[in-house]
Amino acid sequence: MQTILGANGQIAEVLAQELHAKYTSEIRLVSRNPKKVNPSDELHAANLLDAQATVESVDGSSIAYLTVGLPIDSDMWEELFPVMMANVIAACKQHACKLVFFDNTYMYPQTREPQTEETPFAPFGRKGRVRAQIAEMLLAEMAKGAIDAVICRAPEFYGPGKTQSLTNSMLFNRIRAHRQLVVPISAETKRTLIWTPDASRAMARIGNSPEAYRQTWHLPCDDDRLTYAGLIALASELFERELDYRVLGRWFFRLGGLFNQRLREVRELLPRYGQDNIFVSDKFKRHFPDFEVMPYAEGVACIRDEQRAESEGSE
Repeated sequence: MQTILGANGQIAEVLAQELHAKYTSEIRLVSRNPKKVNPSDELHAANLLDAQATVESVDGSSIAYLTVGLPIDSDMWEELFPVMMANVIAACKQHACKLVFFDNTYMYPQTREPQTEETPFAPFGRKGRVRAQIAEMLLAEMAKGAIDAVICRAPEFYGPGKTQSLTNSMLFNRIRAHRQLVVPISAETKRTLIWTPDASRAMARIGNSPEAYRQTWHLPCDDDRLTYAGLIALASELFERELDYRVLGRWFFRLGGLFNQRLREVRELLPRYGQDNIFVSDKFKRHFPDFEVMPYAEGVACIRDEQRAESEGSE
């Protein structure tokens, strides 16, 4: 049995598909309101803030994947994420279950220096400190040999389906709505983005590779990093229409944050948009050389095709 904790959203959905296609038909999906992805999925409704419910969720599992996402809300993150992580660690220890933790890069320095698995944590802002805290909780247990776990870390997403990210909301969702695109801080800095299905497929691969445990892995990305200007030019070509955009300066987020919580929450992430953001996934690519990473051109073409299918289906 392989169990997905926090089985909602694009990452968990594609993870369930990949596990079923390549590794096991015995998959348990755990969330407050889980829904089947594959016909044989076992559904288990649970709140990971409840320690006993978390223990019951993991019971009988050989591998658990922690993919929980929360709304971008610092108060909620500080209150909930550490409790969830503590409960999941305890449950996996009790059942001798391996743990695969899907992590992000908020704890890294917001500088132009390339990010590798050895990059020291230097969180900026409340959300960054929470992400550092829960990663360090797991790393401490791994160092003691108390749990057989692995950390899978990904940069910002772009992708199809239910993908949620700043890039999707400011670019691709606006393309769908025929609205002007917006870019935070600068259109001329290089970005590293990960195609959401690649993140899920790579996590499944790592989780089912015993030699990968007791380590941190950067999930694989296209190394042909684009600026937002370059990404929009590519999208203009593939969507066959000129896509106009404007750059939102820091003043926009400062002023907007007075009235809009989401804009207020985004402000601590802005330094990474004002300079190159280089996420290095060479370690994964060396260890799994047969893994095919989605090139940006093909990824944007997939988003285009999905949007065209949606449009045709609504006519």
